Amino acid sequence: MNKLRQLALAAGFVLMTGATAFAQDAVQGKKIFEGNCAACHSMDADIVGPALKDVHERRGDEWLHKFISNSQELIQSGDADAVAVYEKFKKMPMPAFEGSLSDDDINHVIAYIKEASAAAPAQAEETVATTTAEVAAPAAVQDVAFMDLPPIVHFIYGLVGLIILLIVVVLFMLFRLIVPMMGDSLKDEEFQASFSGRVYALMSGDATVMTGKAKDEIHSNHDFDGIQEYDNDLPPWWKYMFYVTIVFAVGYMLHYHVFRTGALQAEEYEMEMQQAALIAAQNVEDPNAVTNFEVLTDAGALESGKAIYLQNCAACHGQAGEGTVGPNLTDEYWIHGGDVNDIFKTVKFGVPSKGMVPWQGKLTKDQMLEVSSYILSLQGSNPPNAKEAQGEKE
Repeated sequence: MNKLRQLALAAGFVLMTGATAFAQDAVQGKKIFEGNCAACHSMDADIVGPALKDVHERRGDEWLHKFISNSQELIQSGDADAVAVYEKFKKMPMPAFEGSLSDDDINHVIAYIKEASAAAPAQAEETVATTTAEVAAPAAVQDVAFMDLPPIVHFIYGLVGLIILLIVVVLFMLFRLIVPMMGDSLKDEEFQASFSGRVYALMSGDATVMTGKAKDEIHSNHDFDGIQEYDNDLPPWWKYMFYVTIVFAVGYMLHYHVFRTGALQAEEYEMEMQQAALIAAQNVEDPNAVTNFEVLTDAGALESGKAIYLQNCAACHGQAGEGTVGPNLTDEYWIHGGDVNDIFKTVKFGVPSKGMVPWQGKLTKDQMLEVSSYILSLQGSNPPNAKEAQGEKE
């Protein structure tokens, strides 16, 4: 019995020690993952690289270890799974970690992936709930359907429609009463030449007021190969519109070019751009919002920026900014602008189409400004194995 007790205690000790070691591996793995992998990978969604939930079940620990160590070597060996991942994510090479991470470090990361995969469903439900709340919030400011408006609004619309209908009915009845009373006077040339007579003729179906009368008079000197020309006036509607354009042209010239009381196209464009900038500035999440940050130069801010860079950016841009998956940050060439405000926006909003993840929500405004300033401090450092220049020189 004593031997059985000792064996049971030993087994329990081994199980407890193993569980503790596994938990410790996952804790260490989380730190390594956040410092080297989180920029490109998530558990539940594809970012720069694939989602990692349950990847250990699909690929196996040995495959994961090889891929993290040197993905390109595994791809070049012809491994079907590695080639498929490489092709799916636009042939963007994953940095090789065999020189910067030990075998134990990689095992810790795999342990963390296993633990995070098991916890992922709860996180996904929380994310869905948050997303639902975010979607529900804007619904309050959506346009209200007409039938959902207050009854007083429906009453006003109905009253206005009824008044318009009554006006039309009254005018029609007056027309029907007055016209018969005029009798033969409707045929008088004097009445027909007046404005009222023309309106009456138009309402009676006579379009002469719009088309004009055909004179059927032939020009004596307009005969071309037997083709003759009638001496008819232009249609009245055409002449009236022509007169209107003359008046409009004179008014336009006086308004815009003589008195200069109106804004021309170039001035209107500048005014609209200024208004758009003011509106955008009120929305901090608008990539077009105008920012006026200054480069931070104090040692504390740059040191903080360096720490943020090494933890979040070095995996794609290199420890010294030399560029790996991402571009070289130490030369004079920039793809999205080399001003501190341009870099800040690139860090904040990312460039998802090119694999650059947005860091808003993960870094604060001060942290993004610090890392942007640190990146500018790398200019001209000429690190070894620097990637070739990309973008435009600034």
